Amino acid sequence: MNILVFNCGSSSLKYRLIAMPGEKQLSGGEAQRIGPPTAKPSCLVLQRDQQPPETRQIPMRDHAEALEQVVRVLRESAGAMPEVIGHRLVNGGPTVTDHSWINDSVLAELIACQDLAPIHNPPAIATIQACREMFPGLRQVVVSDTAYHRTIPLHARTYALPQAVSRRMGIRKYGYHGISHQYVVTETARLMGVPLDRFHAVSCHLGSGGASLCAVVNGRSVDNTMGYSPLQGLVMSTRCGDLDPGITLRLLADTLGDRSAVESRLNHKSGVLGLSGRSADIRDAIESAGGDPQSGRDHLTAQVYLWRLKKYLGAYLALVGRADAVIFTDTIGETVPHVREAVCSGMDPFGIALDPQRNASAHPLPVDVAMPQSPVRVWAVRTNEEISIARSVYQVSCES
Repeated sequence: MNILVFNCGSSSLKYRLIAMPGEKQLSGGEAQRIGPPTAKPSCLVLQRDQQPPETRQIPMRDHAEALEQVVRVLRESAGAMPEVIGHRLVNGGPTVTDHSWINDSVLAELIACQDLAPIHNPPAIATIQACREMFPGLRQVVVSDTAYHRTIPLHARTYALPQAVSRRMGIRKYGYHGISHQYVVTETARLMGVPLDRFHAVSCHLGSGGASLCAVVNGRSVDNTMGYSPLQGLVMSTRCGDLDPGITLRLLADTLGDRSAVESRLNHKSGVLGLSGRSADIRDAIESAGGDPQSGRDHLTAQVYLWRLKKYLGAYLALVGRADAVIFTDTIGETVPHVREAVCSGMDPFGIALDPQRNASAHPLPVDVAMPQSPVRVWAVRTNEEISIARSVYQVSCES
């Protein structure tokens, strides 16, 4: 079965055509800089097996036009057309809690809750709608990041607000990055030879943009640092993470009740960018050195980032109880040994003993970077959201 997977960003469209169940990639690539003109032109980057990437500069005003270009590329190769389409959606809302076939009713529910993930959900929904017009005979499946977190228990997903207000407004912890967490948890359990339904871990998805930790018991999510929105939890590139609600009220007063201005500050101007004042990438703060004033600010930025991360790791290890592994993934988790070392240092009471040499030379992934005697293994695992989506789509297809 050929499954076409779409993974939408606000100005990008990743795609992969995967033959299941063998998980062989037939075609793949990414449409970049979709939308209004930027410093560099929009382009389509194509990735073919055993060949260097090919870049085509093509104007793409929206995700529908990007989809047209992807389909043209697929038609260039014989046998490279899909039999079913899978879409990543960041938040499926309160009703689409599992991977689902897309029909008129499901699409209406997704549109109704798109404000829960205002950066990512709208372009994903636009792509779904464009696919329905372009491929009227093909079935489509929505795979949401929040689906993996549907196993978070009631007491962990409930906020201490008046229950009538929470019910009326749909306020609850949804959790995010579920597709990535599910993939690396499944892969690490396989690598360790531990049955997934007996696997305990803390998964650390540390991206150059968003980041979250997931507590996993018996292969299932029991908590995620992100909450009702992706703002909660860790310090991220431009998001503040955990914040005293009183600060939000103060910011609202400071902007005379301008909700959009406050949301912009918290989502786009805070985090690593707000702390450092110059870069949204934690790697820049970590690598900064010297006696200039900026290096002191970068040092503080790195300390704040790592402190929050380590605090949550300790808390989630306590929730898990007996961890088999701590897993680091995505851009920062996979490629920055200093973050893994700083976060795992002093974690001996939790059974974590990192091997500095293995950690510093962790390549190629996946790699276990713990000392031989460490009761808890520490893994660096490359995430693969597209394969995870294809697996879910294949499962739904086989069950129907």
